[in-house]
Amino acid sequence: MPVLTYREALNRAMVEEMEKDPLIYLMGEEVGHYQGAYKVSQGMLEKFGEGRVIDTPISENGFAGVGIGSAMTGLRPIIEFMTWNFSLVAIDQIINSAAKLNYMSGGQFPMPIVFRGAGGVGGRLGAQHSQAFESWYAHVPGMKVVCPATPKDALGLLKSSIRDNNPTIFIESEVLYGVKGEVPEEEYSIPLGKGEIKRKGTDISIITWSRALLFAEEAAKVLEKEGISVEIVDLRSLRPLDETIIYESVKKTNKAIVIEEGWPVAGFGAQIAYLIQKNAFDYLDHPVERVTGRDVPMSYAANLERETLPNVDRVCVAIREMLK
Repeated sequence: MPVLTYREALNRAMVEEMEKDPLIYLMGEEVGHYQGAYKVSQGMLEKFGEGRVIDTPISENGFAGVGIGSAMTGLRPIIEFMTWNFSLVAIDQIINSAAKLNYMSGGQFPMPIVFRGAGGVGGRLGAQHSQAFESWYAHVPGMKVVCPATPKDALGLLKSSIRDNNPTIFIESEVLYGVKGEVPEEEYSIPLGKGEIKRKGTDISIITWSRALLFAEEAAKVLEKEGISVEIVDLRSLRPLDETIIYESVKKTNKAIVIEEGWPVAGFGAQIAYLIQKNAFDYLDHPVERVTGRDVPMSYAANLERETLPNVDRVCVAIREMLK
């Protein structure tokens, strides 16, 4: 299979879908002439023109609203936020309009819109630009929330998100854009709400998504040298959530730990822990544990940033304690 970077996989997904459906367009800050803040839309302006790859002013609330209005009239917009930190400016449009118009109109206004862009910690970007907001958006009924961790998943899940008639929050980790991975050459899509076992194991289940998958995989390699067999479940999307894959893994290993980049209070990992204890309690040999970002604003200093994130050492220590 050809090897693509995460950004190239996202680009291919949008290009292929826009080639098939003239109702799809991309809009956001710097998506056109600059070819994307993270170069995800590289070459798309030249290919599709300014009518379908639209540069906007710095006004997230404005262009998010324009996208929602166009979706109500039958178009299928892809709205790029330069970073999900900036989506807070448009949160009223996302929560009170995109997530609710189909329901409040009795199905008269389907909402085939994708909000996508970089999320999480990027690398010395400070407290205002280093936040993981997936648990915020997953809290809201009426939207789907997707957090891919690999180029293959990014391409397949973005295609499914674009084709969906519901608003989708598509969060791309800032540090994954340059990560490479094998991607099938033939056209494919990955259904939303279907997780994947990224590594099989027998001693403990790690439940994770997005960038935290990297911490999980590195920790699993360290622990393997100590004779500990780790199974890694990549959820890929949080709404809809693949509960079945979680329970099947926990029933096999009898222990579960959730790793997430976001803050601990009301993080999505708390919801997963609740579901496991509610629906797989009899299979547990240990309380469900969590490794999250620290409960502090993100530091600018590189050493403090590393300590704030759920790094490999913290994951390994938590798992060793569980297995004592």
